[in-house]
Amino acid sequence: MNDVVRELFIDKKQNKVRIALTENNKLVELQEENENDIFAVGDILLGRVKKILPGGPNAAFIDVGFSKDAFLQYFDLGENFLTLQSYVHDLISGKNVSIEYYKYHKELPKTTSISKVLKQGDTVLVKITKEPISNKGPRTTAEISIAGRYLVLVPFQNKISISHRIIDPEEKKRLKDIVESIRPDKFGIIVRTAAQDRSFSDLQNDIEDLLKKWKTIENNLKLASPPKIIFSELDRSTTVVRDILNDSFSSITVGDVNLYKEITNYLKQHAPDKLDIIKLHKGLNPLFESAGLEKQIKQSFGKKVYLKSGVYLFIEHTEALQVIDVNSGYKGSINKSQEENALESNLEAAEEIARQIRLRDLGGIIIIDFIDMHSSENRKNLYDKLKELMKNDRAKHTILPPTEFGLVQITRQRVRPELSINIEEKCPVCDGTGEIKPSIIIADVIYDNITYLLTTQPLKKLTIYLSPYIYAYIKFGFPSIYLKWKLKFKNRIKIYKNDEYNFIEYHIYDDNGEEILLQ
Repeated sequence: MNDVVRELFIDKKQNKVRIALTENNKLVELQEENENDIFAVGDILLGRVKKILPGGPNAAFIDVGFSKDAFLQYFDLGENFLTLQSYVHDLISGKNVSIEYYKYHKELPKTTSISKVLKQGDTVLVKITKEPISNKGPRTTAEISIAGRYLVLVPFQNKISISHRIIDPEEKKRLKDIVESIRPDKFGIIVRTAAQDRSFSDLQNDIEDLLKKWKTIENNLKLASPPKIIFSELDRSTTVVRDILNDSFSSITVGDVNLYKEITNYLKQHAPDKLDIIKLHKGLNPLFESAGLEKQIKQSFGKKVYLKSGVYLFIEHTEALQVIDVNSGYKGSINKSQEENALESNLEAAEEIARQIRLRDLGGIIIIDFIDMHSSENRKNLYDKLKELMKNDRAKHTILPPTEFGLVQITRQRVRPELSINIEEKCPVCDGTGEIKPSIIIADVIYDNITYLLTTQPLKKLTIYLSPYIYAYIKFGFPSIYLKWKLKFKNRIKIYKNDEYNFIEYHIYDDNGEEILLQ
């Protein structure tokens, strides 16, 4: 996707750092980091075993200093857990040990009871793999690793793994040869996608930086007692830059001076060739507002998401899964069959669904109810299109082919709480006793509907009846929104108010006075 323009926007709002990624000016990822959060994915903690669950879960609850105990399953201990556990205990007790000369203990069997390995009160080193979600504590692993720009360092391993996204055999061999020549003894290396086409010196510098971090971990473990943070990941903004920055980025815009300095310092050390794309926002309005991101956020996080053509999505969250329902609205051409219209609507919806999944960081089981299609070839086309659209999703996911009833199931990994944005504002009529969607968004929705109807459907004119509030909003000022619409559509629309309509109610009628049902 070389033709995709990718831009990163980072700003601070109150006590939250907000990070937005756009592709061709369209918001595709949004993260918020609360500066008061103590724990983050990637942090390495010294904890104490609180409770053992040897039965079905085969797991342990670990006190890491969070209000809810962390969760550690047996298969997340790692085959060299006994060696790392012994090494950690030697460091805690003050022994002068070095990983280069440390002897391996026997490997853990693939299956056994966790009670044979850990007991209540034991001290254990863990890494957070999933932030606390709902009423659950953080998910952890005892397979400690440290991520760099190009490589990941794994103590007490001897293997080299290459990212599956690097597919060129010659490049994979080149990277493996380089890493093999610089790999420290008693460490395994995972080669990240960003390492592709990087030089020997780039990878060597990354290794040296990771070894310094490992030395920090060793020093922090000496005479330590749980619970304690042994090593904290980079702040969220710098972590995002590290993980997703590549040659396809055209700009990084930062709206806070301190964040700008932090990210600039990181780029100087790890990606100096990218310093020319970072800039500090100096406008009077906040960065997200100036870049049009606030409007996109408000339009994208409701239960209903409207597409320009009239197709809309209904996104519902349940305890067990996420459901996305595709509705055709008023979309459709009289010159096409029902099957052709269904395929066209589904393909359009698939693009927005792929974006919504990334944007909201939906996880677990996602069920998509597309419009029914009878043709197996059309269902395959939809499946292939969805897979292609989901390629840019960095989260692990699996997509199953559509059923004959149009249902598609996606399973997707999520490591952070699902992002939920409040897109409501206080109602000026009821003085805060109720909440409505912002009127500016209602006006945009009406405009999108008008645009679609008058440009794609055989309609000469439209009549729109509005609630008094929307009517006043659209008629207010000079030039008013209504005047702009009339000029745009060459006087083909008329608006009237209806005092009986509720606050955000509106209806659109065609030439014959018949209502056009868009929802």
